[in-house]
Amino acid sequence: MHLKSLTCIDPLLSVAPMMDWTDRHCRVFHRLMSRHALLYTEMVTAPAIVHGDRARLLDYDAIEHPVALQLGGSDPAELRQATQIAADWGYDEINLNVGCPSDRVQSGLFGAVLMKTPDLVAECVSQMMAVSPVEVTVKCRIGVDDQIAEEVLPHFVATMRDAGVRRIAIHARKAWLQGLSPRENREIPPLDYPLVHRMKQDFPDLHLSLNGGVASLDEVREHLRVMDGVMVGRAAYHQPWDILGAADRLWEDTPPYASGVEVAQAMRPYILDHLATGGRLHQITRHMLGLFHGQPGARGWKRTLSEGASRGGIEVYDAALAQITTALAA
Repeated sequence: MHLKSLTCIDPLLSVAPMMDWTDRHCRVFHRLMSRHALLYTEMVTAPAIVHGDRARLLDYDAIEHPVALQLGGSDPAELRQATQIAADWGYDEINLNVGCPSDRVQSGLFGAVLMKTPDLVAECVSQMMAVSPVEVTVKCRIGVDDQIAEEVLPHFVATMRDAGVRRIAIHARKAWLQGLSPRENREIPPLDYPLVHRMKQDFPDLHLSLNGGVASLDEVREHLRVMDGVMVGRAAYHQPWDILGAADRLWEDTPPYASGVEVAQAMRPYILDHLATGGRLHQITRHMLGLFHGQPGARGWKRTLSEGASRGGIEVYDAALAQITTALAA
């Protein structure tokens, strides 16, 4: 299904691409809470698009716009071909991953390891831009391993700018390619927000977003005093209502729904359609466990879905939601 985009992107807030998390069901759920936040796919490798099941990898629901495709790769010709193929799907942006630290990514010579070869990244994005009908962007780290971030990051950003990139999302941590797991790389290396803020001062002509450790909408607003955008990952996933429920006010727009209960009710038709085509409930509800984080009934909601969604249908979803509405009415 090829979906042309008519969306104008103003990414004050975006939800980070997260492997095994930000699939199409997650993005539909997030889109219900915010009309404007830019959503990202999980990283899809260029070889997979060139040689694999393109529809399975690239199809999405039109409701997801604005939505960006994140590509992984380090071969300029292969990334060009993958970008050309993906162009037919009508994504609003194509993003190159220069930040993922996993062993699997390193073995393919892409992700965060590319921070060591900015000229190669420049060639990759140049080839992608040559065939992309939409903007090509980059998501990176501040450096890797023993690199001096204060030296590496400005050079990397300048190299991207010279290659024609105009939007970069910067994860404000180094990645340690040896000795730390991907999860540890999201938590252990210290955050350096001042360095990322300086990049905006040094490159005022670029649209720069800050990523890493942002845990509330108030923190988003604080970083937006300096940065053009903020990218939120785990907090948007685990506490989606807290981050996205009022996010549209950043654009001076009224949020689509007034409560998490309304969002859960709005998801019901989508869930029914999914079940009717042979899908399973947990494929959607696993992304919704944190919807009522900190609210009355949240434990019952999570428990009911965690225990029943893998084998049950809409009755399990309705029972989980009843845990919330009963608690709120008490």
